[in-house]
Amino acid sequence: MAKTKQKQKPKPKPKPKPSKAIARPKPKPRVKAHPPARAKRPVNASGPAARERVERPSAGSPASRGKLGRVRMPPTQSSSARPEVDVEPEDSNEGKYVYCIIKSERPLSFGPLGIGVEPAHCRTVHYRDIAAVVSNTPMVVQDPTRDNVLAHQRVNETVMQQHTVIPMSFGTVFKTHDDIMELLRSAYEAFTDVLNKMQDKFEFGLKVLWDRDQIIREIEEEDEDIRRLEGEISSQKGSTYFARMQYGRLIDAALQARSERYVLEIFETLRDVSVASRSNKPIGDRMIMNAAFLVARDTEQAFDARVKEIGSRYDMLTFKYTGPWPPYNFVNIRLKLERAH
Repeated sequence: MAKTKQKQKPKPKPKPKPSKAIARPKPKPRVKAHPPARAKRPVNASGPAARERVERPSAGSPASRGKLGRVRMPPTQSSSARPEVDVEPEDSNEGKYVYCIIKSERPLSFGPLGIGVEPAHCRTVHYRDIAAVVSNTPMVVQDPTRDNVLAHQRVNETVMQQHTVIPMSFGTVFKTHDDIMELLRSAYEAFTDVLNKMQDKFEFGLKVLWDRDQIIREIEEEDEDIRRLEGEISSQKGSTYFARMQYGRLIDAALQARSERYVLEIFETLRDVSVASRSNKPIGDRMIMNAAFLVARDTEQAFDARVKEIGSRYDMLTFKYTGPWPPYNFVNIRLKLERAH
């Protein structure tokens, strides 16, 4: 029996979809909208990457050979703290930027020195005989721009002129006055201990650089094996591949040994005029030493004279000597903060 072929109904044409305008997503605001509850916060920057300071330009070059002069920080707007009488009201849209911790029983005002397009007014928040130096700031993540970092340093340097300071990490923001009180209460013993140890002490930075090519020429003149290999490579007698490899290894080893010798001699020379020292990672190929020294107020002149003596002794090296600074490299407190109830 023959099958009858059924006709299929034509499919309806799909209706064109209305075009939709593509809406661009709005950027999310960078808001830190939580108080420091059960959060670990470093009290100060404690590594070269986090703590690398923006050094202010001076009238002369900060690095010199032979005669060595310290790069001193220019005087700030105001070095005297005034009594603070009025307490600023809380603003739900603003937080408190914390610059440092000091010993003080009375409220103080340091004037408009803080972070902001218009420099923010800096004052103290107290617990017992210690205080945090703070300014109002929007509850946003502070970008480490040059202006912001310089403002952070400016406040610490101003306060340091009359007080021993524990510098806080850049960008430390608390939501309320009570949060700062909780910080001071929970770490009171640690803060007091560090403030006592750091009393009348400052940090000085010393970076040492060299001309690598000049040092290599000196090594070639002094080392007979290196001089022989360099001669073989220059004259191109036979295959020079292995000679070049051996030459490179000998040069690297000689540079490393000479660098370590210079650094050790400099540290040893400054040992008896400093309280402590810290070696940070050198930056770039030319730098062989990146150190910080903790110096007592009564030995500052002796330390300064010793650094100048080193500068004249090593005329083949370039020195960059800065300070005084707050003790950024010598304070490292990490706190576990509980929510204030």
